[in-house]
Amino acid sequence: MLSTNGDTHLGGDDIDRILTRTVLEDSGLGESAGARQLEAIRQAVIQAKWDLSEREQTEIRVADPDASGTGKWLFRGPISRDEFERLIRPVVDRTLEPCRLALADAGLEASQIDAAVLVGGSTRIPLVRRLVEETFGRPPHADLNPDEVVALGAAIQAHIMISGSRDMLLLDVTPLSLGIETMGGTMSKIILRNSTIPASGTEMFTTFVDNQTAVDIHVLQGERELVGDNRSLARFKLRGIPPMPAGLPRIQVRFQIDANGILSVSARELRTAIEQTIEVKPSYGLTDEEVERMLLESFEHAEADVEARFLIEARNEAETVVRATEKSLRNPDFESAQTDLALGELAAIESALADLRSVVGAGDRAAVEAKTKVLNDVTRHLAEVMMNRGVRAALAGKNVDGV
Repeated sequence: MLSTNGDTHLGGDDIDRILTRTVLEDSGLGESAGARQLEAIRQAVIQAKWDLSEREQTEIRVADPDASGTGKWLFRGPISRDEFERLIRPVVDRTLEPCRLALADAGLEASQIDAAVLVGGSTRIPLVRRLVEETFGRPPHADLNPDEVVALGAAIQAHIMISGSRDMLLLDVTPLSLGIETMGGTMSKIILRNSTIPASGTEMFTTFVDNQTAVDIHVLQGERELVGDNRSLARFKLRGIPPMPAGLPRIQVRFQIDANGILSVSARELRTAIEQTIEVKPSYGLTDEEVERMLLESFEHAEADVEARFLIEARNEAETVVRATEKSLRNPDFESAQTDLALGELAAIESALADLRSVVGAGDRAAVEAKTKVLNDVTRHLAEVMMNRGVRAALAGKNVDGV
């Protein structure tokens, strides 16, 4: 399996409802139809739907349930295949978009598909088969009974799992992306949606503040950019990190999904080799409808989510630059380093620092990025001066051989 997509709220019942509404309108019953009358209409339109898969025209005949055995009809009216296809075309068209999305996620063109297998009774409708052929450029695979094909596949997979046979192997995909929470409440995706199982992914992270000795690992599932919009799977803590300046620890987070769909998450600090691991089952308690809802929400809110992520990342960068600048200004060597700065340079740094502090908490990403750039620019010479002094101090009293 390379990708998966679908509309779990779409099916043959949608076609039945369209025909039922047509009968209610044509018969004049409208909203006044009772439960027994609605059931009689439903049975009649299902029969007409079946008939139109085999012939060009049929008649919708609804027996009056309140006059059973009298031959009285609640409704009788002809319907042609052309009219039927016109009524249901919007529903059938909706089934093609998930096909296109699945192809896009798999990185394939329709012409690369060997066979499009029909599943479900509604695929007997000639319109469905024609549109599948138009979409994939070849007649659909219809040799199997579409009502039994899923059960047959499930039986084959059950046999493989019980017998251990490896003549055929089903490789599933992850329905949603998996990742961890990062600074500011964003999600960093480590295994992307539609990755073939077994799957693995690794990312490197570090600490955000000085002397941090523990890191919280929050495992998430979903497609949104912010933590609060995704599904929380697990939390654990990596402890025992030696106190170091922010950015020095190297924390490797590894995600691995085995053939049974079990996700193992490990966090390892590479300098000390300390490690913590947790196992979760990402698919536990998650229905197809919930997966679909999460995907649809990610599409609907994509632009706003990305903008929110960019703002958080801009703030994170700004806070990093502010802390680094403040740390340099507090450095014991800074007072003597001022002699290497140009006239007015310190005032420019303090002004840029104050400007950035004033906007970092606001919602204007452009302002945060602009002020961060200004502070970066005006502190570049200060960073060079401090580094040069640090190197000179480290080399003082040493000869070349000692270095």
